[in-house]
Amino acid sequence: MKHFIICTLMLASISSMAQKKAKLDPAAAAVIASKEATINALNASYDADKKTALQIWDFAEVGYKEVKSSALHVQHLKEAGFTVETGVAGIPTAFVATYGSGQPAIGILAEFDALPGLAQNAVAEKSPIAGKNAGHACGHHLFGTASVSAGIAIKELIAAGKLKGTIKVYGCPAEEGGSGKVFLVRAGVFNDLDAVIHWHPDDVNAVSTTSALANKSAKFKFYGVSAHAAAAPDQGRSALDAVEAMDNMVNMMREHIPQETRIHYVITNGGKAPNVVPDFAEVYYYVRHPKRKDVVEIFDRVVKAAEGAALGTGTTMKYDIIGGTHDLLINKTLAEVMQTNLEKVGGVTYTEEEKAFAKKIQPTFIGAPVAVETAGTVRPLSYISEGNSGSTDVGDVSYTKPTVGLRGATWVPGTPAHSWQAVASGGTEIGTKGMLVASKTMALTAIDLMTNPAIIQKANEEFKASIGDYKYKALLGDIKPALNYRD
Repeated sequence: MKHFIICTLMLASISSMAQKKAKLDPAAAAVIASKEATINALNASYDADKKTALQIWDFAEVGYKEVKSSALHVQHLKEAGFTVETGVAGIPTAFVATYGSGQPAIGILAEFDALPGLAQNAVAEKSPIAGKNAGHACGHHLFGTASVSAGIAIKELIAAGKLKGTIKVYGCPAEEGGSGKVFLVRAGVFNDLDAVIHWHPDDVNAVSTTSALANKSAKFKFYGVSAHAAAAPDQGRSALDAVEAMDNMVNMMREHIPQETRIHYVITNGGKAPNVVPDFAEVYYYVRHPKRKDVVEIFDRVVKAAEGAALGTGTTMKYDIIGGTHDLLINKTLAEVMQTNLEKVGGVTYTEEEKAFAKKIQPTFIGAPVAVETAGTVRPLSYISEGNSGSTDVGDVSYTKPTVGLRGATWVPGTPAHSWQAVASGGTEIGTKGMLVASKTMALTAIDLMTNPAIIQKANEEFKASIGDYKYKALLGDIKPALNYRD
């Protein structure tokens, strides 16, 4: 029964609207009735959705390896009556689930990949799970589950004759660095849509109104000559020396690039033994910037650094593009619709047990604690042209169709993403209650889009003005999905 606390304000609002229904025209009354039915349906499915989310939290499968997670979502969508195409765009774990026909056609994005190195129990102290590697430190177990649930709620309205059109749920693998949606965009699977809805776990409730950084990533592989590091070092050519030389040059380059740029890397292979000159070494790089054009130019300079490192160390180099994503276009028309619905749904209310969890975990954060009550509030709508330091392959979708998203408070306020604390919160009802806020908000937004053609028209006019003459081109080129990039 705890989860019903979440929707107290929403139910009061819906009740108030119901009282006024008789005074409304039939179309407006029908929309209110559909929203009431959807809220009730999502409340009723909460326990099952919570079970699904926590199963996927436990699976914790990394990008392009989300076999069990994807299959579970596909199973639920098929059981609900969707037609599901799997293996989309050459990606075994990608899928498109469709119900209905004709326009408007609304898409809902679902993610489900975990992050390596962040296995964590659902407790308020650092507690790695023995024998496991990955963890849902970005909450994609909640992301995919809420999106599937929202899609099923809309399907029920179509089946009942309350809505007309098509609802599609997109299974989007490998958001974390694999750029899964870019391959879906390239395959044209979004082309028949009128609008796209998404969300993301966070520590606040807010409609997404900031852009994202464009991103290009690659693994740089250096090949040298092995030798005994003490007896015959002159006979060797160290691939690790090449990686370190590249890293040094890129780090010096930071002084001479736009300050908004973010460059980060990990050495994924540095050799196997100190007394053997490494004949192979690899470093994995991300390059980010608010503008896609600048990302490409800066990435090309990083490639030059790699070429110079190989030349200076007597090694050879090749690189494999792993990902590349556009910045995120904000559609204010859709954002205003979603904001209205998010405010109706409201945030979450913590139980005393959840407050105790929050107070125990917050001292592990860097910075001053944030009041836990903020999880129960909704941020007002405000537009910031820049400032987001993250990247997302939703950006490429936003260059294809009008796109809108929200962030739901699924973590204790103040929790940093990609942290063990995010994994811990996401494994509790703090996470799943926030997931319910997201599923309701997305479903209510979809109802508005499917019942008000003027919104779709205005959103598309804004979309066309935003992209101007730009012809979409994937930053990662024509490569195939790097299905083993986490190996």
